[in-house]
Amino acid sequence: MPTSIITTDDLQDFKMELLEDIKQLLNQQKTGKIKNSEVMYYLQISPGTLQNLRVNGTLPYTKIGGIIYYDAAEIQKVMEENRIHHLEY
Repeated sequence: MPTSIITTDDLQDFKMELLEDIKQLLNQQKTGKIKNSEVMYYLQISPGTLQNLRVNGTLPYTKIGGIIYYDAAEIQKVMEENRIHHLEY
């Protein structure tokens, strides 16, 4: 197994990336609002699928100044309402 040397610059870069990620998560928790790219990442869907969910009314959204926001609680609610339970025999 090859070894790699981690420098203090590498650790500093990692620290800054981690702090930025934590800041984003905290901001999302405060507002509960997330953007298109985050919804696509969390749901593992394409931009077209996300648009279809908006157009057919499945996923509620808010559009402000050209930016579309989704309420995290609403996404969770839609996920729960569309949960499929298979009967086991």
